[in-house]
Amino acid sequence: MRTARSMKSNPKIDLESLRVVVTIGEQGSFSKAAQVLHRVPSTISYTVSKLEESLGARIFERDSRQLRLTTQGEALFQRGQELLRMARETESVIADLSNGWEAELRIGVDDLFPADQLMALMRELQAFSPNTRLRICNEVLVGVWDALLADRVDFVIAIDGHMPQVGGFSTFTRGTVSFAFVVAPDHPLAVWSEPIPEDILRRHRVIAMADTARELPQSSIGILPGQPVMTVSTLEMKIQAHLQGMGVGILPRASVQGYLDSGQLVEKQIESGLNWTKSVVYAWKNKHKGKALAWLKERVADPDRPLVWFDR
Repeated sequence: MRTARSMKSNPKIDLESLRVVVTIGEQGSFSKAAQVLHRVPSTISYTVSKLEESLGARIFERDSRQLRLTTQGEALFQRGQELLRMARETESVIADLSNGWEAELRIGVDDLFPADQLMALMRELQAFSPNTRLRICNEVLVGVWDALLADRVDFVIAIDGHMPQVGGFSTFTRGTVSFAFVVAPDHPLAVWSEPIPEDILRRHRVIAMADTARELPQSSIGILPGQPVMTVSTLEMKIQAHLQGMGVGILPRASVQGYLDSGQLVEKQIESGLNWTKSVVYAWKNKHKGKALAWLKERVADPDRPLVWFDR
């Protein structure tokens, strides 16, 4: 039974001894391990003997025909492989940090952006900076900017129209996302003549996504005064509510085009005069430095490399 004292004692195994044991296990003999490690066989044997003595357990069974790991040796071999891998990764992370790469990059994204398309961009970033841990969080409307200003994220991808008029961060605008006003085919407005006037719209429930802002004033899109509202927290829930005929409202065209093509949703024109095309805005705190963030800023600004959620 392990005691608290034994768990806190200094380890008896060092990485160099682990490397010797793992190499012997992989090569199948002391002599081959010595060649791989550029050591003389006697040094390999001495390292194993000292480790066995320190652990109070035999690691290898030796006979004239073959070398075998004992039960204890097999456990040491398996864990040793993992520990050596972790050590190499740690060395790589420390080297990256010393060279200006971030340990973590936090990215806030408006939930209106399709996840599969967002992940295409994140995959590029991960390939470029594999040791930087990516933390991606979804926000809605002003919540994206709230997260940036509160320093909960380092970089945001947002829909234009809700950016606060404060300093301390930089922005870049590229591309657009279009929206469609949609209803289910069995909804009363599906057969209403177009454009649908506001007094008719106001009688029907709108499906809205809840703004996630904590400190900044919250906002909304496409809700008329006095109109009944059903509030959901994610784009997927909003789409499902529309498909079930529970209400009306706008959705990103890229996310619902398949439903429009199949007839599961119907697009309608309305009189309100809302702008159904919004610019995509990228923003970051000026104080945040680092190579992964620099790559991301350059990537979204590169006109020769498309970003798949753009309409044009």
